[in-house]
Amino acid sequence: MNSNLFTDIPTNLPQELFTTLLAASNLRIERIVSHGHTSPEGYWYDQDQHEWVLVLQGAARLSIEGEIKELKPGDSINIGAHQKHRVEWTTPEEPTIWLAVFYE
Repeated sequence: MNSNLFTDIPTNLPQELFTTLLAASNLRIERIVSHGHTSPEGYWYDQDQHEWVLVLQGAARLSIEGEIKELKPGDSINIGAHQKHRVEWTTPEEPTIWLAVFYE
């Protein structure tokens, strides 16, 4: 099955859009689309799996255990399991498209 990560993106995006592209026993690949979205105030992700994310389009700012990371197209970061993190900012000018790989 062919797919394109840049298609089927709604123009009105009231919440971040999470699409699972592939799922296996110890692996999940998602496309995440943000458009000016942030994590809820005071909320921190604390996941059982590691997460490697790549920004394909747009821009974002992550807080990983209090340290701010700026991401632009082509930038990636690996977030270890149970490493608390949150989305501080995503650009409102265009959708930010992320490729996220969750693994054990």
